[in-house]
Formats: sequence, C-alpha cells, structure tokens
Amino acid sequence: MGGDYAPAALVEGSVRAARELASVSEIILVGDEARLKAELGRHGLTHPKIRIRHCTEVVEMGESPATAVRRKKDSSINRAVDLVKEGAADAIFSAGSTGAQVASSQLKLRTLEGVQRPAIATVFPSPTKPFVLLDAGANTDCTPEMLLQFAVMGMVYSREIMKVPNPRIGLMSIGEEDAKGNSTTKEAFGLLGQSGLNFAGNIEGHDLFEGEIDVVVCDGFVGNVVLKTSESVAHAVGVWLKREFKANAIRIMGALCLRGALMNLKKKLDPSQYGGAPLLGVRGVSIIGHGSSNATAVFNGIRVSAEAVKQDINHLIVEEINKADAHFAAATTGAPKEAVS
Repeated sequence: MGGDYAPAALVEGSVRAARELASVSEIILVGDEARLKAELGRHGLTHPKIRIRHCTEVVEMGESPATAVRRKKDSSINRAVDLVKEGAADAIFSAGSTGAQVASSQLKLRTLEGVQRPAIATVFPSPTKPFVLLDAGANTDCTPEMLLQFAVMGMVYSREIMKVPNPRIGLMSIGEEDAKGNSTTKEAFGLLGQSGLNFAGNIEGHDLFEGEIDVVVCDGFVGNVVLKTSESVAHAVGVWLKREFKANAIRIMGALCLRGALMNLKKKLDPSQYGGAPLLGVRGVSIIGHGSSNATAVFNGIRVSAEAVKQDINHLIVEEINKADAHFAAATTGAPKEAVS
C-alpha cells in the first residue's frame, strides 16, 4: 500500500512478475483487500501465483517510523514483515516508508549472526558498470567496525547479484591519502586494509562514477546525501537537455536524430531497472523500493528478491564476516594466513 503509485503500480508489477518469473512460486499482496481485488480485476482473472493478505492500516509517509511500527500492528508493512518472520514468505518488497520498513525489518527479523547493524545498499549506474553504495540511510552514525561489515555485505551483494567476480571496495572520504578523513574513516581504513577484502583505499566524490570501484562504503548520513544529490543532478540534467533541445527548430531536428541515444541514456539512468535497495544484514530478504516506484521497478524488485533468496546471500554474508574477522585477527596477532583460509 506504500508509494506514490500504490496500489496500482504494485499490483501491475506483481502480475507481470507472476507471469514472467519462473523462480517465483507465489506473490502475496498485503493491504486493503477490496482495493487490491479491484486492481487485479484490471489485469484479468487473478493469477494462480497471487494471493491477498488483508490488513486494515497503512503507515503514512509523514509518520514517525518507529512509532508507526509499534502502534499500527495491522499495517501493510508490519504484516508483510510478519510473513517473512513466520516463514510464510522469503522476501518483502515495499515502496512505502523506508524508515518503517527498516524499523519493522530490524525489530521483527533481527540481524544476522555477527552483524551489528543492517545497511541499505543502493545500486548506482556509471559509464562502464553499476556499483553499489552502502549505507544509503539506515545508520547516520557508524563505528569503524560497522563500516567494515558494510564492506563485507556489499561485496557479497556485488559478487552474487551483480556478478562481479572480485569486487573492488572503496571507502568514501575527503581525500585519497590514508591520513585523510575523520576518526571513524581513518580507523575503518585500517580495518579494511587487514580484512582480506579487495580494498582499493579511500575514494572521493569524483571517483564514484569513474567505474573503478564496485562497492562504496560510507555511513548512512553521507550515503543518503550522495543518493539524493545524484537523483537531483540527474533530474536537473534531463530538464536542461529538454529546454535546450526545444530552443529552436534546428535543435529539435538534432534531438530527433539523437532520439535513440537519448533513450538509451535515459534507460541507463532509470532507477527502476535495478529493482530497489536491499536492507542487508537482517534475517530475511527486505528490498526497499523508491517512493516513485512504477510497475517496472516493482517487477525488478521482485526479481532481485528472488535472486537474493536463490543465492542465499544471508548465509554468505555471515560466512564472509566470519572470514574477515578471522583474517583481521590473524593479521593483528601475526598468525599465518593459512590458518584462517
């Protein structure tokens, strides 16, 4: 029931996923049954893979996430997370309140063994290949150990879902030199350097879209600013291009000649192609959709959810965190690496 185009876009994307994704055995639509049935009616008969879980409440975008999760027990986000907790579903996708989804997922599903805090991983396009950034807003204040764990979780997601064989990890800072940054990033630099990960060192804002880094690590405050700024710049560039192309007849003709290239560029910048941002580190798969998610974004969100379940990324995250801890312990005590390989 959450998002700018709910429930229409959520139902349309779910119907498409039910028809096209063989890896998905069932899709449960959680929300107002009457409205959901009406939307399903617009797409013909109910698909055998789709069923409805009725609930009576919705978390509004302006509400305090923590308060809403506690008080609105029968909200669509709470009931959806309950299904994952109970084992009746493997994953949740929502385009509603990010804060409510994070709070409900963390409260009900709990974190994976060894994980201090979950993180939102957002996929960004670049001229050569997409990269993943985390945390994108779940934790505004982080410890160096949390940043190390974000790197591990991002590495697993990049390797298993984005199919990057050995992801290169960059730590977001104000300079490439080891000594640059605040106390948290400086300490995190040392931890990452002794973790056994493919750590490329500090990176700055201008490095993000160069295509050299596969996983960008930062706290949720910085990550959310990067995310919102990037979205704003992309929108502004689109507005400027339209304005310039419509300035006169010659430019309009030029725009028509470039139509194919412009459409390809628009597709590469379209966030709906990446299927939402996973909340990594919780006991279950929780995919956070953009508030403006359309049917394509919902379809891809379900696709990515199914892929995450298939690859069992939660088991791999726990495994890799244990490896990183053992590698760091060996590096600091002087034990041979073979002992922890």
